[in-house]
Amino acid sequence: MSPHSAGFDTARLVPMANAIRALSMDAVQAANSGHPGMPMGMADVAAVLWSKFLKFDPSTPDWADRDRFVLSAGHGSMLIYSLLHLSGYAAPTMEDIRNFRQLGSPCAGHPENFLLPGVEATTGPLGQGVAMAVGMAMAERHLNAEFGDDLVDHKTWVIAGDGCLMEGINHEAIGLAGHLKLGRLNVLWDDNNITIDGAADLSTSENILARYEATGWHTVRCDGHDFKDIERALAEAEESERPSIVACRTVIGRGAPNKQGTSATHGAPLGPEEIAAARETLGWEHDPFVVPDDILGDWSETAKYGRDAHAAWAGRLSDSGRKADFENRMASVADLAGPALEEHIAALAKEPQKVATRKASEMALGPLTAKIPHLVGGSADLTGSNNTKTASTAPFTADNYDGRYVYYGIREFGMAAAMNGMMLHGGIVPYGGTFLIFSDYCRNAIRLSALQQVGAVYVLTHDSIGLGEDGPTHQPIEQVMSLRLIPNLNVYRPCDTIETAECWALALQTPETPSVLALSRQGLPQLRGEGDEDWSAANNRSAKGAYRLREAGAARKVVIVATGSEVALAMECAERLEADGTGCDVVSMPCMDLFEQQDDAYRTDLLPEDALIVSIEAGSTLGWERYTGRSGLNIGLDRFGASAPAGDLFEKFGFTADTIVPQITNKLNA
Repeated sequence: MSPHSAGFDTARLVPMANAIRALSMDAVQAANSGHPGMPMGMADVAAVLWSKFLKFDPSTPDWADRDRFVLSAGHGSMLIYSLLHLSGYAAPTMEDIRNFRQLGSPCAGHPENFLLPGVEATTGPLGQGVAMAVGMAMAERHLNAEFGDDLVDHKTWVIAGDGCLMEGINHEAIGLAGHLKLGRLNVLWDDNNITIDGAADLSTSENILARYEATGWHTVRCDGHDFKDIERALAEAEESERPSIVACRTVIGRGAPNKQGTSATHGAPLGPEEIAAARETLGWEHDPFVVPDDILGDWSETAKYGRDAHAAWAGRLSDSGRKADFENRMASVADLAGPALEEHIAALAKEPQKVATRKASEMALGPLTAKIPHLVGGSADLTGSNNTKTASTAPFTADNYDGRYVYYGIREFGMAAAMNGMMLHGGIVPYGGTFLIFSDYCRNAIRLSALQQVGAVYVLTHDSIGLGEDGPTHQPIEQVMSLRLIPNLNVYRPCDTIETAECWALALQTPETPSVLALSRQGLPQLRGEGDEDWSAANNRSAKGAYRLREAGAARKVVIVATGSEVALAMECAERLEADGTGCDVVSMPCMDLFEQQDDAYRTDLLPEDALIVSIEAGSTLGWERYTGRSGLNIGLDRFGASAPAGDLFEKFGFTADTIVPQITNKLNA
């Protein structure tokens, strides 16, 4: 039984739950938009969770040892807005709730973690909340293994709907959680048998609990409108050493007498007449957006256990010999990455190495993971190809939560979402690898990284036709440019060992911006070194997104801008042009996103209007015209590749100096 279960009997819980129902139906009606059915249906479960189980402190929403609550069914956002307001968080205010779904209100259509403290994750894309919660539970176990129960001892609770459990990512997430035996993770399933289209049996007849049992979860059922039965089931889940799912049989839109139990309550306002009828059914005699003081008092009392637990925890932290270590672990690594790489880059400057940038990434990760304990890596069953494991990262397993390397299996989407959850939890900076082509599998989680301002790092290797014989199913064409379209995502495509290390430093310096490292399979020459012997974060040449790698010897007529494996090709083309008396700069652009943030003077200096601008990238040309203009040249690949050795493919598709230099010369002479 939960230590703060006493005192909240049915007589108190009924009006507490009805306050959620009233706020939800009134806010959706005022907005003329939203989803009242889920909050009304899960109000009883939420009231029990908040009053008898959840450990939270509204005065310090970011307290490190709080329980995490994730509303995976994010369309029912009025549930969490009601809970936060009623239990005493500073926001949302009642005025915020009145303005639900309106411009400027933090009560957005779906919960957004950057708008409201207490919202642990941005949810709405169904299933991802459950998957992020898996990452949070992994983070809790990992930090507990290092710092012990005194400093890290909390649970992760999730409310999920039928849609969350139908989505494919759910299969990936629960398989990983079951395998890792994440017993601090509890999913409360809103088992209302309704989807937007109607009854759930229109589209599904599977045994959900059997599926969870098959993946190693503990399962239990309850009547989602019987407070004692809910408490029994949640207590059973809380005590299990396995992750748990509680099937809460509920009635969607509970309290709306004519619409409850139907899809009519799912995604539309109830309407004035039905709201009036619901007030009568519920015995709720109060005006819209009015909650009586006695009910507010009961809700405020739900935070007492968490406040007391927080105070006790703060005392333990103060007395702990690990206090500084713990506080450092929960802090940003932004200032650590550059210094961790200084010796590595200096060594490369002295002894250049021709390696694939995926290997260069592994080389950079060596000192990074040795010096920054926050880093937890992994791969979606491609460890040997992504080069993501280091000597400092032992496997994270059910028997060793202290490990720092996750074998995610073939679960790209689940991996990306779990990484989001880890970083949202705090204390961990996750990186995970797969092939660049499979970024499409996890794209929506990468997008949520950007939206949530989560600085996860995606190590995406085999970045072009340069991967060779695996052919067009595995050869990225549009992926790099399409990832650049995502706001607040830095996409790095480094050209050699030093640029790769610089890009790693930059990726770890932006805790609120996720990063993609697009890395080659094939070996690339080291183009940098001179002047890098005394490298530091302050003189990171990649920090502005692009820089002049080679300056024209003759009068400059051409600027070639390239990324990744094509930078060496650009250098070869420049040498040939110079041999013919045509001055040519080469600009390496490892990160288009950062280059876009530079001022006009810097960008114009690199890409002057009086020169022919040529782009070379072994991928889509769409987007490069912003730099080359209508009169420039875009060398790329706007078709699928083929199965053949990499050298043959680059020759076939025109990525050779023999093919490109004549095109540049002809353009100059036109």
